[in-house]
Amino acid sequence: MTHFSFLDKVSHEIVSQFGDRLSETAIILPNKRARVFLLEALKKQLDQTVFAPDIISIEDFIQDVAGIRNIDSIELLFEFYEVYCSLTPIEKKEEFELFANWGKTLLQDFNEIDRYLLKPDHVFSYLKDIEALKRWDLQPSQTTELIDTHLEFWSRLPDYYKALYLHLKNKGIGYQGLIYREAVENLHYFSESLGDKKLIFAGFNALNQAEEKIIQQLLFNEQAKIYWDIDATFLNDGLHDAGLFIRKFKKEWKQFANQPFEWITNEFSQSKNIKIIGTPKTIGQAKIAGKIIEEIQGKGESLDKTALVLGEENLLLPALYALPNTIESLNITMGYGSKNNPAQILINKLFKLHVNALQRSETSYTFYYKEVLDILTHPLVEPYSNASGVIRIINQNNITFLSQKKFLELNQNTSELFQLLFERWDKDVITVLNRLTAVILNVKSFLGNDSEEEKVAKAFLYSIFKTINKLINFQEKYGQIDSVVMLHSIYKQIIDLAEVSFEGEPLSGLQIMGVLESRVLDFDNVIITSMNEGVFPAGKATNSFIPYDVKRELKLPTYKEKDAIYCYHFYHLLLRAKNVYLLYNTESEGLDAGEKSRFITQLEIEQQPNHTITHQIYNAYLPDKAYEPIAVPKSERVLERLKEIATGKGFSPSGLTSYIRNPIQFYNQRILRISEVEEVEENIALNTLGTIIHGALEELYTPFLNRFLSVENIGEMLGKANGEVENQFREVYKEGDIKKGKNLLAFEVAKRNVFNFLNEEKRLIESGDAVKVLALETPLEQILKDDRLPYPVKIAGNVDRIEQRNGKIRIIDYKTGKVELKNVQLKDWTGLTADIKNDKIIQLLCYAFMYEEQKNGMELEAGIISFKNMRAGFLPFGVKEDKNVDSTISSEVLESFKTEVVSLINEILDAEIPFEEKLE
Repeated sequence: MTHFSFLDKVSHEIVSQFGDRLSETAIILPNKRARVFLLEALKKQLDQTVFAPDIISIEDFIQDVAGIRNIDSIELLFEFYEVYCSLTPIEKKEEFELFANWGKTLLQDFNEIDRYLLKPDHVFSYLKDIEALKRWDLQPSQTTELIDTHLEFWSRLPDYYKALYLHLKNKGIGYQGLIYREAVENLHYFSESLGDKKLIFAGFNALNQAEEKIIQQLLFNEQAKIYWDIDATFLNDGLHDAGLFIRKFKKEWKQFANQPFEWITNEFSQSKNIKIIGTPKTIGQAKIAGKIIEEIQGKGESLDKTALVLGEENLLLPALYALPNTIESLNITMGYGSKNNPAQILINKLFKLHVNALQRSETSYTFYYKEVLDILTHPLVEPYSNASGVIRIINQNNITFLSQKKFLELNQNTSELFQLLFERWDKDVITVLNRLTAVILNVKSFLGNDSEEEKVAKAFLYSIFKTINKLINFQEKYGQIDSVVMLHSIYKQIIDLAEVSFEGEPLSGLQIMGVLESRVLDFDNVIITSMNEGVFPAGKATNSFIPYDVKRELKLPTYKEKDAIYCYHFYHLLLRAKNVYLLYNTESEGLDAGEKSRFITQLEIEQQPNHTITHQIYNAYLPDKAYEPIAVPKSERVLERLKEIATGKGFSPSGLTSYIRNPIQFYNQRILRISEVEEVEENIALNTLGTIIHGALEELYTPFLNRFLSVENIGEMLGKANGEVENQFREVYKEGDIKKGKNLLAFEVAKRNVFNFLNEEKRLIESGDAVKVLALETPLEQILKDDRLPYPVKIAGNVDRIEQRNGKIRIIDYKTGKVELKNVQLKDWTGLTADIKNDKIIQLLCYAFMYEEQKNGMELEAGIISFKNMRAGFLPFGVKEDKNVDSTISSEVLESFKTEVVSLINEILDAEIPFEEKLE
């Protein structure tokens, strides 16, 4: 029998007792999942065709006994709200969103009270007295309205309970506890109606008071049998939590005084390979689980007897992506919370977009670009919305806010899904909910059944579809939701109740399940994730109005009993397994962290002789070097491209300095022509601000080109300056908002920079400077011919301003950043092009080299005007010798510069020197 699973033993026992009369039995299991496995086990025991027994879960069985249908948690909350409204005066009635905060907790307590067959009045009276005792020292005159309301709430609990109980019972529906209480009441009639049918209860562990009473009565009537699945190791150890409940039943149930207690096994002490694996973070566990499954497959083993048990539901998607491609079939059976449900996230983003649009302006209905892009790039929308063109337009034009009408006009290649997502939401709640339903159905229409990902996506969509339909029913029935804002609040309250249920039935392939879904089932290979305190077991967190000491007194389950339930599930998974892999998070801090589970420690301390336990810690691979610089050799095509640049467009001063800064940056931008990804520039970047100031000065000075400037000319420019800066903002920053926030500050900075520049110009002219602007933002180029170069090379670039000042030619480069005089002074020509600190000197001398032939015998100087250092004025390039600085750019200076530039260009063109990344 040691090689048989528990369900094999059950099927063998039933077939040997009932033979071909299986239809006269009903088998009750802890969950629905085990049904298909039991049917398969029964088939193996039979050699002829017979009618199968009824195989149902305990919850379905209790519903049959009670004759009441179970209601889901969202409907229940709505029904409770209806009862609450009928009992509460209008002036004291709370909106649904406030009611739901405490209503969900109270329903859980009602459920526990009923499942354990407690007297409600006694419990509620007890709770009310506790609250009153907390304020025993207050005189009637000292109480406040808040305290009175609080105490009144506790006194109303019996009314809420009784009214809800009757309300649901009259409708033939109920929550789990109500159904259990009614089942106990109805047990006598059910027992009489059974006739000759025999009930078999199999694989149970923890039972509530109602379940105990029902099963004991049926055992006493000899209408039922019960088969436990407990190992002697746990049963005989009075301190082992895995046997806590079954020890109690064995001791207290009178039926076992004259009936055998079946079955006690000795499977746990058999040979097992247990690997305890620690790794940082949750994703690491998913990756390792996928690797383990790949190894099991690599040994030629079938995955039919392999279970991946997820301690945390949010591991499902990472685990699916981590599975090897060689898996042909898998079966997912587990609950998955709505928090990480992609469909729920999409609906929530839609609410955020439209609620905010309504609140900004009901008339223009304005969207914020980030909220729009969040929806358009959502994985359930992006492949089907035909919206890539709209995304590009938003990014190119810096559109941060746009009206809904304009947004719809932007999309030339529209689709039905796009229209459904972004059409205006009316105030009519039913219309909005129907729109959301249409969105879900439209997305579903694109999904097939070909891949597991699409099947999972459909399950996600279906769970939210059901939730929205319930909201429609609620609104049609009560009409209490009067705005989209209120609808959003209610949606957020109920969505955490909308669990996604994955229910598969194939017997072949890998089985992925939650902890509760593993009940009764046995596997050869078991992988359990999230073996950390606070997850497995779940910890002390509880959501209840009933204090811990009251629960202990009333014999309601506390965290101690919940830990024992987890303990049984854990050890049952190990019971008949041959290979066990326990994965835990080694991080002790963070949201998903915690200590290693006590169950692992218990396994180690109480290690069985036949158990082989090994420990491994997996950390991310750390190379000897954190990062290896990139080196790109120069191929024939790269050399061709370099020649194309050198002889065609030419090397620009900024191109040469980008090579000095980082050759890989030069390679990406100039050789491969890779430009940066366009994104919305919500806050003005420094380079954009520089472009705006350059543009404004160009427009202001252009009318006065090639004539000496007067104070009146500068005054005219000052009058136009603010308007011109605003025009440049509109042209460069497109539709970006400059009326508030950081952008308004940048706008004011740009105006101030232009204003300061013009005032400085005015001061210098007043003090006697003769200034004639010769060129603005003008392109220059010059062919560099030198015997040391393989071929003539063009140097080309745009210079910001060329002027004639006091009989000298002056080349000016504007900088929006801070530049100081020391940045443009040169002490030694050696290594000029090796240090990026000399980038400004190289740029200025490139401009001087390109303009040299046009200076007409005049002295030439080049320098920088730094808007962040305006007080310093013009910062000329100069060669510093001792304390003397010569700012005139003579032919000797340019010859020295050419030598350095030729050396740099030769390095760029040299086929033997690769482009090597420089790490900062």
